[in-house]
Amino acid sequence: MILITVVPPNKGEGTSPTELVGRCLVNQLLKAGKKVRILAEGQQVHNWPEGVQIVNGNIALPVERHEVFLDIERVFLAGANAKTIKENLVLAKRANVQRFVVLSSHGPEYEINYPPETWFWLAIEKAVEQSGMEWTHIRPSAVMGGMFEGSYPATGSGWQESIKNEGIVREPYINTGYYPFIHEDDLAAVASAALLEDKYLGKILEAVNVPISTMERVHLISKAIGREILTEELTPDQARKHWRTQGWPDETIEVTLYALEEYGKHPDKYIQWTVEQQPSVEQIIGRPVRTYAQWVAEHANKFKP
Repeated sequence: MILITVVPPNKGEGTSPTELVGRCLVNQLLKAGKKVRILAEGQQVHNWPEGVQIVNGNIALPVERHEVFLDIERVFLAGANAKTIKENLVLAKRANVQRFVVLSSHGPEYEINYPPETWFWLAIEKAVEQSGMEWTHIRPSAVMGGMFEGSYPATGSGWQESIKNEGIVREPYINTGYYPFIHEDDLAAVASAALLEDKYLGKILEAVNVPISTMERVHLISKAIGREILTEELTPDQARKHWRTQGWPDETIEVTLYALEEYGKHPDKYIQWTVEQQPSVEQIIGRPVRTYAQWVAEHANKFKP
């Protein structure tokens, strides 16, 4: 049996679209004939497919219920917390869990330059590696659907509301910004491959897509809904103020501003880096990746008044 962990959306450290990816992943695993258990709480325990086991809880907290890992062979670890990961891994190992597939981030690439006591994502990765269980880490691009889940400001967490109500997008670096995105179903397919196949054991999978410009994203949404969308460029200070009112911490805001500017200055460099990653997402999932245009077409009604 496979365990998928889901945590409530948050704007703090370690935020990621766990429910969004988890719901795509559970459908893929069920189609593959696998038994699935979900660890979730609150509203996230509802509306899972028939036959899926639900256990109430949060992987970011200490796991207190023994049945969480009972009969589990493999775990898709999403939403873990660096402060509780080690004790939860001890429980998993006692229950004879064999494999962990970690939904990580590109944070470890930067955290490695700082003292271990400051690590978050890298602390989670290292704890899993040192647990003695099989492991694979997935470091994804931002998830397209994170726009609706509000898991990262770079996804356009305020776009849906401003497009529906005002027909406008307000964003820093709106004319020059770039950012890479992956479709949530593609990311789930990478996770499924890592859970079910052995060839990715002990590897870091770069589930990345080429950067797309902010203006191209706006254009694609405008085309899909048949409505002009105005744009307003925010200065970095205006963006800081705007995102703070939405509850984003300063660290997340600064990382987002840096990334938008950096990708905008050197898009060719990051496109080349993406193309060079092996295995590519296409190779892992056995089909072309879904484009931003396809994702927008799937969700066009959500942007309409």
